[in-house]
Amino acid sequence: MSHPILADAQARMKKAVDHTLQEFSTIHTGKATPAMVEGVMVEAYGSQMRLKECAAISTPDARLIQIQPWDVSLVKAVAKGIIDANIGFNPIIDGKSIRVPLPEMSRERRQEFVKTAHKLAEEGRVSVRNTRREAMESAKKSKKEGKLSEDDEKRLEKDVQVATDKAIADINSHLANKEKDLLTV
Repeated sequence: MSHPILADAQARMKKAVDHTLQEFSTIHTGKATPAMVEGVMVEAYGSQMRLKECAAISTPDARLIQIQPWDVSLVKAVAKGIIDANIGFNPIIDGKSIRVPLPEMSRERRQEFVKTAHKLAEEGRVSVRNTRREAMESAKKSKKEGKLSEDDEKRLEKDVQVATDKAIADINSHLANKEKDLLTV
């Protein structure tokens, strides 16, 4: 049976991996995805809203993002929000919708995105290692309080290390895939 300390550590490591993958999805590889603009803040109805909360976002082809605001009066605000976000896109207002063509990525820009991906992956790995450290400290504390035998503590530490290695391997494999996507012209 799984120990509560191990179960908690595994859940937190999974969250760290999922967060890292979510961050990876915001880096664009030259292929259009709605995630590239979902988080853009738009001035709507007197407050700031995320783009995904006030418009339908689609990708009709690999080099184009199409945004259809639910309220036609927001078309200009959406275009302004995309420009203000400073993510390198030039929105084109097309009647009731906005088209966002993806610019061709230069080699330098691709290298920049690879560096960003490496930074995000390292943040994810640090989060996983912090979770491991906290789980190890909890195991030592439980042993000190007499809740765990020495053998159980060692077994728990080994299981936590296995979970850590698996989470870091997941992040590394996703980083390798993202890097391959970024460098493929």
